[in-house]
Amino acid sequence: MIDSKTAPYAALLLRVSLGVMFLAHSLYLKVIVFSVPGTVGFFESLGLPAIAAYLTLLAEIGGGIALILGFQTRLVALAVIPVLLGATWVHAGNGWVFSAEGGGWEYPLFLTVAALVQALLGSGAYAVKGPAFLGQKVPA
Repeated sequence: MIDSKTAPYAALLLRVSLGVMFLAHSLYLKVIVFSVPGTVGFFESLGLPAIAAYLTLLAEIGGGIALILGFQTRLVALAVIPVLLGATWVHAGNGWVFSAEGGGWEYPLFLTVAALVQALLGSGAYAVKGPAFLGQKVPA
């Protein structure tokens, strides 16, 4: 049974945690540590077009901010799943454990499931209200 008094705070905790993770991963790792040109080069080394790197950065930065704010949480959580599945694919050949050289696939797969759970839960407490989506009702 779900406790309706604490469930909104659980959704809030998951939402903010995912948002912070996306911001840290994109802004710190991909922009500061690897640099944007370095990130583009990595994507190209995988056989992906350069635009995929820019779209990934946009999805991670924009998605992270939207999740932290609780803006269109269900839509954003669903929108970042392809990015997370792409990361799972990139790390699949490195084995299970993410501490393996090149990073394994356990962490991006876990984040994929967490994003799906967030999409199912919705925004939770302290969310910015936006237009209705996927059955969400906007209060008058």
